[in-house]
Amino acid sequence: MKPTLVIVGRPNVGKSTLFNRLTRSRDAIVADFPGLTRDRHYGHGRIGEKPFLVVDTGGFEPVAKDGILHEMARQTLQAIDEADVILFMVDGRDGLTSQDRIIGEQLRKTGRPVFLVVNKTEGMMRHVVSAEFHELGLGEPLPISSAHGDNVRDLVEIVLAPFPQEESDHSLVEGPRIAIVGRPNAGKSTLVNALLGEERVIAFDQPGTTRDSIHVEFERGGRHYTLIDTAGIRRRGKVFEAVEKFSVVKTLQAVEDANVVVLVLDARAEISDQDAHIAGFILEAGRSLVIAVNKWDGLDQFARETVKREIARKLNFTGFASVHYISALYKTGLDAFMKSVDEAHAAAMAKLSTPKLTRLLIAAVEKQAPPRTGTFRPKLRYAHQGGMNPPLIIIHGTSLDHIPESYRRYLEKTFRDAFELKGAPLKVEFKKGKNPFSGKKPAPPTESEKRAAHRKRILGRKRYG
Repeated sequence: MKPTLVIVGRPNVGKSTLFNRLTRSRDAIVADFPGLTRDRHYGHGRIGEKPFLVVDTGGFEPVAKDGILHEMARQTLQAIDEADVILFMVDGRDGLTSQDRIIGEQLRKTGRPVFLVVNKTEGMMRHVVSAEFHELGLGEPLPISSAHGDNVRDLVEIVLAPFPQEESDHSLVEGPRIAIVGRPNAGKSTLVNALLGEERVIAFDQPGTTRDSIHVEFERGGRHYTLIDTAGIRRRGKVFEAVEKFSVVKTLQAVEDANVVVLVLDARAEISDQDAHIAGFILEAGRSLVIAVNKWDGLDQFARETVKREIARKLNFTGFASVHYISALYKTGLDAFMKSVDEAHAAAMAKLSTPKLTRLLIAAVEKQAPPRTGTFRPKLRYAHQGGMNPPLIIIHGTSLDHIPESYRRYLEKTFRDAFELKGAPLKVEFKKGKNPFSGKKPAPPTESEKRAAHRKRILGRKRYG
């Protein structure tokens, strides 16, 4: 098993910066604002031949009794329970604070190995800046700079020294990446927790609780998945805080990285234009889509029919996607929902044979030929697959410049129905055949051709002269 390193400390001491340094990624949001991280954030790291797991946590407020700070502290305590090693990070520029003393006392009671990490020591005399932290009684303080990478490798080597070198990496097999997106307070984090069967991310009755994109690996029905819980996306005109702007960027990146995107709608709120905008972005990114209408429990028949009509009207361009009416809180409708997620992933990664595509193309043209444009009618000769995630079909032929969009949609429906591609936005591209004689000058006439042309001109004069 890989050792698990959990980074703990008060807000704004540089935990997420160290997480990104150890994982060699930019997965965690980093900015000069306290309290950016709220959920547990897992990543993979390696030094030499030693792999490890590293967990970023939110700012630790052990004395918080309620509200979002209490939920963040609960997430941190759960991470500590999973830890093999705790990296207790303090700020060398702020010095020892009363909150550091409270956290240190709490960590001492866990019985886990704790390493005291003094961050932000670049350009300072490290033995001087770390001296006062001996008061915590947690061993020799280890001064580093997570932003500049100073002494980070030495820190990890010290921390991992008691753990044997693994022969091989036993991380989870790569599976479908599923991004959960939607407006704030639609129930995205509750859905993630329902699928995992644990309180993995903070689900709080307050819009904007999730700020970062949290990747969670899990297994269901013998299959591996990676769930990505994202921050809610509001209309651009309502996004004012810099933190929220970071969160929106992370959400859009999560959509690009996913194989399947789940759009979570709130059945108890109006299906808004913002829901349609989010669905439109998913389509532009070319990602498979499953729609989950959450909070379906307790609605009367009239309200349910109203929601269905609104979805059919405002999201009519997502007809290829499955729609599921679920309750993440009560865990109803999740089995059929996950079956559609599997179908959407299979459609996104489907391999389409060239002979079958070409036969379908010929049959479709025989049934309904493309409309004539100018002198010539477009000729569609053969088709082949040009890519996956989303599936792309390239059609070759001549005079393809002016094929109307309606005929493209006709071909897309033909291919989708034949291959049973449910949930994936199939794309069709036309590639015009190249004229082998374009750009070439005609060969000069031979002597016999010149004499024949001359005789033709003389005969013409005699006939009409």
